[in-house]
Order: sequence, then structure tokens, then C-alpha cells
Amino acid sequence: MYPEDLKYSSEHEWVRVEDGRARVGITHFAQDALGDIVYVSLPEVGDQVTAGETCGELESTKSVSDLYAPVGGEVVARNEALDSTPELVNNDPYAGGWLFEVAVTDASQLEGLMDAATYEQSLDAS
Repeated sequence: MYPEDLKYSSEHEWVRVEDGRARVGITHFAQDALGDIVYVSLPEVGDQVTAGETCGELESTKSVSDLYAPVGGEVVARNEALDSTPELVNNDPYAGGWLFEVAVTDASQLEGLMDAATYEQSLDAS
């Protein structure tokens, strides 16, 4: 259920690393728990984000939830499509519903993230 080529945070974000850039989104579990996403607040291109700290918000019909940066670095892209169609986060969390990309400054931060099997085990344990 969770793509094997991604890394996962305990805050239910996923990370896909390619060419020193980390694309970030939320997992199927997170979007399901949040319910229908109606608004997304993302960091701007050029912003610096710090691993483990809040960098935006996801607003659903149920609540407003903080968005955490799973890795630190400079934001180099944001998914502008979410401004008009935030429901992409629900409908396609691993592709069209990605949130932002970071130029990773410290690749060792990726070592603290979970693989798919470990992430699934963490869900079963909670």
C-alpha cells in the first residue's frame, strides 16, 4: 500500500529523493485521517525549512493540521496546482498531490526516515 521507493517520517510525510532534491507529500494514512483537504498552505520557493519543524498547514473539513518538513534545506518548488485543487492531496497523494521540493543540505537526515515496511509497522503499533 505504501510505495517502496519512498522514505517516511513519523509525522506521516513521504520523501522521494532525486538528484539532491527531496519531493515531499503526505501519506495515504495521513490524507485518510484528515478527511477532505480544502486548503493547503505551503512554504514559498526560497524559504529555508528545518527537519522536524512546521512549514505549512493542511486544512480539511475536520481540522487544521501542521505540515512538518521531514528534511531541511531550501524550498526549490511547490505544487502550485494545490492552490486551486487541494483535493489532489486526497485523490493522488503520491503523484499529483505532492506538496513541495527541498534542495537537501544534509543527506544524513534521510537516514532518520523509515522505509515502507517500517512505516507500515509503525501504523500497526499505534
